[in-house]
Amino acid sequence: MIIFISGIRGILLNRRNILIMSMSIESMLLAVNSNFLVFSVSSDDMMGQSFALLVPTVAAAESAIGLAIFVITFRVRGTIAVESINSIQG
Repeated sequence: MIIFISGIRGILLNRRNILIMSMSIESMLLAVNSNFLVFSVSSDDMMGQSFALLVPTVAAAESAIGLAIFVITFRVRGTIAVESINSIQG
């Protein structure tokens, strides 16, 4: 619970740096994964452990796509500030 709250705090307090925001989201996923494992062991059910195997896979895919977007944005704009990303038109 503490890791999840620190992730929410990181998102709410650091709205200027997108890299810190993505790291906060990853820490929130870590907290959810830990909760899946703890409740799976306490309830003697394997379903939480199977979900705990899927969460890192989704987190790795999200990190890879996010990092690719950060690199392209930095090459085009020269910064990864949130204010400049809001001006992207599609």
